[in-house]
Amino acid sequence: MKETEVIKGRTSKNEILKRYILLVISLFFSALGVAFTKRGELGVSPISSVANVMSSKFSSLTLGSWLIIWNCVLILGQILLLRKNFKLIQLLQIPLSFLFGYFTDFGMWCTSFIPVTRYPVRIAMILIGIVILGFGVALSVIANVIMNSGEAFVKAVSDVINKNFGNVKIAFDVACVIMSVALSLIFFDFSIVGTREGTVISALLTGVVVKFFCGRLKTPIENAITANA
Repeated sequence: MKETEVIKGRTSKNEILKRYILLVISLFFSALGVAFTKRGELGVSPISSVANVMSSKFSSLTLGSWLIIWNCVLILGQILLLRKNFKLIQLLQIPLSFLFGYFTDFGMWCTSFIPVTRYPVRIAMILIGIVILGFGVALSVIANVIMNSGEAFVKAVSDVINKNFGNVKIAFDVACVIMSVALSLIFFDFSIVGTREGTVISALLTGVVVKFFCGRLKTPIENAITANA
């Protein structure tokens, strides 16, 4: 009886470890997707748009560094919204945000050798980035451990105001785009920088790509994670 309990305990820990490894892998692909869309210079996903504008204005910090700052702001927002209901395990979002930032800068270096002078190439970079980003997000959904700071912030807002998560997510994405445009107008003499058609394309297609990958990868990955359980 005791031996069975120990085996179950080990299996549980192994499964949790596998899920966190999958989460780190998902962060790498998500960050790489952001880097591809950034290199296209046609705008990034709505949630990254504020950091993108800030990195264009204050280039002494990389896009990855600004994403770390932005994610930490969202984590602070969760703490202020949830207060006592904020679970300490959610503080793991902080090191994960740093990882995401580092992965993004690595992705920017990896894509720096790709020439993007022609518009069709830029569009291709956006589409490739969306596929990679969607793949990364799908892996994080399947991992099912810690939400990224953006999604966790949206959940915190939806819980506090008792509104549908999907509707709050749409409102949050729109708010991010409005903020990025406003910052761009302020910092670049009433010019829009860093938020273009790529942002709209990303907003429209990323969810579709995530759904596609989740539908095809969820069962085999779950089977691999729970193997020998």
